[in-house]
Amino acid sequence: MLKSRRGLLAAGLATAVIGVSGVVFTLNAGADQIPGTPGSSSSSAAGSPAAADATPPTDLPWGSRPHKIRKGAAGASSKTLRAAGLDAAPADQSGSTDPEDAFAPKGRTAKNTFLKSETTDIKPPQPAPSKSTSVVPPAAVSTDSTVNFLYNVGSQAAVSDGLYATMTIAKPKLATVDYHTLAELALESADGQQIVELGWNVDRTVNGDDDPHLFVYHWINQATTCYNGCGFVQYSTTVKPGDTLTYDVSKKFGIQYFNGAWWIAFDSEWIGYFPEQLWLDKSVSSFSQAGLLQVFGEVAASSTKPCTGMGNGVTPDLSTSAFIASVAYINGPSVALNIRSTTDVYAVNALSTRTFRYGGPGVC
Repeated sequence: MLKSRRGLLAAGLATAVIGVSGVVFTLNAGADQIPGTPGSSSSSAAGSPAAADATPPTDLPWGSRPHKIRKGAAGASSKTLRAAGLDAAPADQSGSTDPEDAFAPKGRTAKNTFLKSETTDIKPPQPAPSKSTSVVPPAAVSTDSTVNFLYNVGSQAAVSDGLYATMTIAKPKLATVDYHTLAELALESADGQQIVELGWNVDRTVNGDDDPHLFVYHWINQATTCYNGCGFVQYSTTVKPGDTLTYDVSKKFGIQYFNGAWWIAFDSEWIGYFPEQLWLDKSVSSFSQAGLLQVFGEVAASSTKPCTGMGNGVTPDLSTSAFIASVAYINGPSVALNIRSTTDVYAVNALSTRTFRYGGPGVC
């Protein structure tokens, strides 16, 4: 798996400088399961704190008992997984369950703001010439390039111990000049500076192919970290962040605070956790409860009018489009999402206060 360690190493508030060549951030102010959809179903870092008990809650956030996912062979493609009716597989031939740090651009949104663009010295790798599991060689580093972030988002200011939702996992087209397309849950402090994220992404820089992969991410004091590591502690012996996922299915994703850690749940397993100590070590007084909850699709592109697909690449006026559904909070209020788009390239179709269809093919 390709790992780019250039670029996103630090960030500030409205403006920051990051990366080897300099990365500048600009911040722009500013029980509904869907029937008839396909496949509906229910790293330990050095110095990881011992304060977080490595035992998750008995039940998953949505109330069911954990059990092992249907795992494919190491190196299996998402197409192979889909054909076999399997859920996920290690992305490389080693089959390791140790997640690895991966640095690449990552967007974020808050209550009334969103990260609109940044400049980065990371260049999107070209697609592999043959099978999708081939590792893409690193792209040459040249002058800085602008990354534009586009979102379809549902958000709510709400105090909660966690959230979960059912999301379509898809394999949208990622244009050769673009960085990623993804869908995620984001649990944030009220000011949007402390964040835990969970979802799936198509990102050749992070994953080395055009398949969807499981990812986790976190922010501390509004500063970037990395995909799938940077203090994340692995728990599952079956599936880890970075693993290849099947597609054209819907799966449950969840984040829950428990016993000193933010636990990550996917499908039928607890994957691992981010210890709260990661934030305490950076002088954050506490990050044990959410004040802002968000679910969204995101495209990171080289232009404001990308050809990359969001969701599954189908416009949200159609019943076959991707969705984020049945959003629920743990020890929180009723869900009443503010559902919107930050761009005219991709649209949203709100079906209720907790479910929406989103995305599209891009301008091409």
